[in-house]
Amino acid sequence: MQNYVFVIDANKQPLNPIHPRKARRLLDKGKAAVFRMYPFTIILKTPIRQSRRCANASPTIPPCQIKIDPGSKVTGFALVQDNQVIWAMELEHRGGLIKKKLESRRAVRRGRRNRNTRYRKPRFLNRKRPEGWLAPSLEHRVLTIQTWVKRLIKFCPVNEIWVERVKFDTQKMPNPEISGVEYQQGELAGYEVREYLLEKWGRECTYCGKQNVPLQIEHIHPKSKGGSGRVSNLCLACEKCNQRKGNKPVEDFLKKKPKLLQKIKTKAKQPLKDAAAVNATRNKLVKVLREVKSVTTGTGAQTKYNRTKLGLPKQHWIDAACVGDIETLVLKTSQPLLVTCFGQGGRQKAALNKYGYPIRHNPLKSIKGWCSGDIAKNLLTGEFGRVNPRSKSNSFNYTVSGKKAISLHVKNLARVHRKDGYTYGFCQ
Repeated sequence: MQNYVFVIDANKQPLNPIHPRKARRLLDKGKAAVFRMYPFTIILKTPIRQSRRCANASPTIPPCQIKIDPGSKVTGFALVQDNQVIWAMELEHRGGLIKKKLESRRAVRRGRRNRNTRYRKPRFLNRKRPEGWLAPSLEHRVLTIQTWVKRLIKFCPVNEIWVERVKFDTQKMPNPEISGVEYQQGELAGYEVREYLLEKWGRECTYCGKQNVPLQIEHIHPKSKGGSGRVSNLCLACEKCNQRKGNKPVEDFLKKKPKLLQKIKTKAKQPLKDAAAVNATRNKLVKVLREVKSVTTGTGAQTKYNRTKLGLPKQHWIDAACVGDIETLVLKTSQPLLVTCFGQGGRQKAALNKYGYPIRHNPLKSIKGWCSGDIAKNLLTGEFGRVNPRSKSNSFNYTVSGKKAISLHVKNLARVHRKDGYTYGFCQ
């Protein structure tokens, strides 16, 4: 089941999304044309009054809700109309890449200053950050989500935004048995800690790797021998492995598997940076989206409760569809659009090799009407890939996802989407 197709009228006003079969029929009859490839949108060639037979001729258009499941690395989107998920997307952020590039730039600048300037005593701290400041890698998450919300509103009649306003309790996560204050009450108690462990350990048994089986919370260093209840000492194990390990030290239990033992010890000490990233951006994300449309918030525990009650698998776009108070949910799509942030490119005029020597020229302007990152169709094979134009040749570098780049003549390329800082794909 594919995503529904967005439809806009001749005046570029959003209409009701339609099934891909109906969109194909309109395109074949010449009543519509492709307006945009990602997300796929068609535009009607005649006004609504003259196309009464069109499925969108109804004067009333049922509104849709944009549901969002924000994450530190991947954010899920879902369009829900009358309790039906008609369109879905998973957006992969590039916060880690931004942080890496900023650190590299800082190292280069510090080295240059140390080489070319005399030593100077540090002066008073005269740099002030504005109120509500976020690190660039975190600000990127907020602005990217805002960009896609505005983009969807252009192509679909949206009346409300639902956001999962999750808050990881970093005090309870290191010590789930904290006393003195009751953090969670009722049937949803404890979902936050368990959900974090499921994400951290990949939803599989830590010791045997089994998936799709009931998993129990396990103390890596036995509690009876002084092990703490911190999240760095917790993992997930199936019932069989949990019973076999008992209160043995993990070194004795895995003495015949030294590689697995080292992997568990390394992974258990991972910091809570993903939880911290979500906590830092949760309030600003809601504030930014409220400037666009009315926003309804939900909790992470509520999302998991809805997904478990409906028996749906764990995926980012499905989590987004389960945000808020819902009774029923019908999935009209099972093939979400996969979007990865790559940015608009830099201002570096020469590409360097690993030794720092220039190897080729980076074009900063379009060449023969093409820019690096444009998505084109290979007219010889029908495949879609990214284009990297060359200034001194009519043959461009052409890369299909998962394959090696090839050289292809410009006459064999048909542009389908101009570069916008993202790459696109579909879940198979």
